[in-house]
Amino acid sequence: MQKMEANKFRPLAGVKVLELSQILAGPTCGLMLGDLGADVVKIERFPAGDDARKYRRQGDSGLPPSFLIVNRGKRSLGLDLRKEEGKAVLKRMVAQADVLTENFRLGVMEKLGLGYDVLREVNPALIYCSITGYGRTGPLASKGGFDLILQAFSGLISVTGEPGRDPVKPGMSIADVNAGILAAFGILAAYINRLRTGEGSRVETSLLQASMQQLYWYAAAYFSTGAIAKPVGTAHPLIAPYQVYQCADGGIALGGANQTNWERIADVLGHPEWKADPRFDSAAERLARRAELELLITDVLKGAPVATWVERFDAVGVPVGPVQNVAQALEHPQAKAVGMVVEARKPGGGMTRALGLPVLFDGGNASSTGPAPALGEHSSSVLREFGFAAGEIEDLLRNAVVHDCAHPVAA
Repeated sequence: MQKMEANKFRPLAGVKVLELSQILAGPTCGLMLGDLGADVVKIERFPAGDDARKYRRQGDSGLPPSFLIVNRGKRSLGLDLRKEEGKAVLKRMVAQADVLTENFRLGVMEKLGLGYDVLREVNPALIYCSITGYGRTGPLASKGGFDLILQAFSGLISVTGEPGRDPVKPGMSIADVNAGILAAFGILAAYINRLRTGEGSRVETSLLQASMQQLYWYAAAYFSTGAIAKPVGTAHPLIAPYQVYQCADGGIALGGANQTNWERIADVLGHPEWKADPRFDSAAERLARRAELELLITDVLKGAPVATWVERFDAVGVPVGPVQNVAQALEHPQAKAVGMVVEARKPGGGMTRALGLPVLFDGGNASSTGPAPALGEHSSSVLREFGFAAGEIEDLLRNAVVHDCAHPVAA
């Protein structure tokens, strides 16, 4: 397992990020920026905080693992933005910040008097990133955004699942996670522009855009021929054989993406005659007869276990891999070798494991080692760093404008 301290290259060191976003999309963005070296301050309402703090499964203790994994290394400031004093605190922080992220429903920040136009006046160099459900313009802009709903609306669910059966949701939150990645991508581009011009920017993305971005090839088919894609299971919409097949003890993903690999597959399966069979001798014919080809290939593969077939296909250079469960994938030496499984400090001490930054610099990454914060854990220390005097902080705590779990002040 890669030690996160091993690589100190942190290109965003010194960049201050104010994260007003919650649950998954915005926090994913903040996690990536933090792993690149940014100081991410998570600004949360209290007493509830980020809604993800309540996403518990039976057996969870302390902060939920789902919250811990995307909020490690951040600091928490409990701040009541409904109060004028809270708004004033945020503006003072914005004046010194580089980036602000938020994923409120459209218009919420404006109603609070903290919209982009207002904050830009406070800090013209601010990079303000908003993640919405449907975007900031258009007939549905005012609707709230949720991963499942936007996966359905975008068409993504309609192409996922097995042929002839009802479409299904992909097993992960594609809209949320990809929106976070796109937000980080946009922020980095805006930051490069600011280095050149000194000017801030408004960066926008949405769960709709994050979902629809996944439809490149399906959109190409529709735009070119009007074809509307349907679920094809694990199969590829344009290539065969290229899908998961069942072996004697599990499944393998097998890729015959070109003629050479198709011919190697036929040889390994012991059916060299398939190479000249008019049903399968071209890519177009194999795609047209994908179901028939699947039955023939599966009939052979079921005669031996996964490990045997992986070894045989690897030996001749055919793309192949076992279908692993989550535990197998996370425990595999390759996942650890590329820094995807890293050590992180647990709240209260000790170490746990987490997913690391999926980008390497000079052969390593520098994922943040810090634990996910308790609500308001760093309120006082953060405010001091932003220039608030001790008396000011005490007044903010006493008046319930700020919550600090480590230094409560009685009213």
